[in-house]
Amino acid sequence: MIGDRKVLFSGMQATGNLTLGNYLGALKNWVNIADEYLTFFSVVDLHSITVRQDPAELRKRARALLTLYIAAGLDPEKNCIYYQSHVSGHAELAWILNCFTYMGELNRMTQFKDKAAKHADNINAGLFTYPVLMAADILLYQADVVPVGNDQMQHLEITRDIAQRFNAIYGDVFTIPEVYLGKVGARIMSLQDPEKKMSKSDENPNASIYLMDDTDTIIRKFKRAVTDSEAQIVYREEQPGIRNLIDIYVACTKKSVEEVEREFDGKGYGEFKLAVGEAVATELRPLQERVAQLSKDKAYLDGIIKNNAEKAEYYATKTLRKVQKKVGFPERVR
Repeated sequence: MIGDRKVLFSGMQATGNLTLGNYLGALKNWVNIADEYLTFFSVVDLHSITVRQDPAELRKRARALLTLYIAAGLDPEKNCIYYQSHVSGHAELAWILNCFTYMGELNRMTQFKDKAAKHADNINAGLFTYPVLMAADILLYQADVVPVGNDQMQHLEITRDIAQRFNAIYGDVFTIPEVYLGKVGARIMSLQDPEKKMSKSDENPNASIYLMDDTDTIIRKFKRAVTDSEAQIVYREEQPGIRNLIDIYVACTKKSVEEVEREFDGKGYGEFKLAVGEAVATELRPLQERVAQLSKDKAYLDGIIKNNAEKAEYYATKTLRKVQKKVGFPERVR
């Protein structure tokens, strides 16, 4: 809590291209809840380098992601939209919290095991202590709530454990964050494997709709989407591919599942896939146009980057100085 407002923190990595799943599942939902909280939305580029990145490409993607935040409807005057790497407090607090985190806790992190398996040639210490940096991200701003998916719940739990451990030793220093329990965004699955989430790191380009895909590409990908042989457009567990397409159509048209089932009763999968593709293209077109407009205004984006980094730094420093004093670091001579 800062003043009379609860604090919400969230962020996305500046790697890969954002997908329809990122947009409908998280980014669009951020826009809907932003006015309820004092918000910090970070481009988490420090997290990105646990995997080797091309430096020029990382800078490009980080700026593109920040631009997308704004294009999606997050007002940079009301929401603190910033690069994680521009606020040194993230790394400074992470080091301190490393000293209050146990190896056994980090060994239990399933995401480390998954990423280590994918990047066996680069199992670095940063990958192992990733959850501690995530804890620092959240605790640095005294976040009350954090919107996280199921794949990140373990990280929020260790954040709470670290904060409670620190508070037990030094008093009431950190706010203990809760998972955001408001309306959640749609859970969008892969178009080629509807049993797993749509991912920006999927090696199959037909599995994901990227936010900058043009209409023809979107339609083509939906035409290739995996369905089944039951030939009925009904929302049921036994038809994960069709269920996923209905979820996407519902999210883009605001129609109910029942309305969608009635609309396509007796119609074929080809007609339904085309309708879903067109609905998605219509949903993304204003976002794409806004990205193009913002990208041309370098001075405007640079101003947002500078001003919001300073705002984030202000709040981060308040927490960091308190923590540094608690652990016994010498006070700075002013």
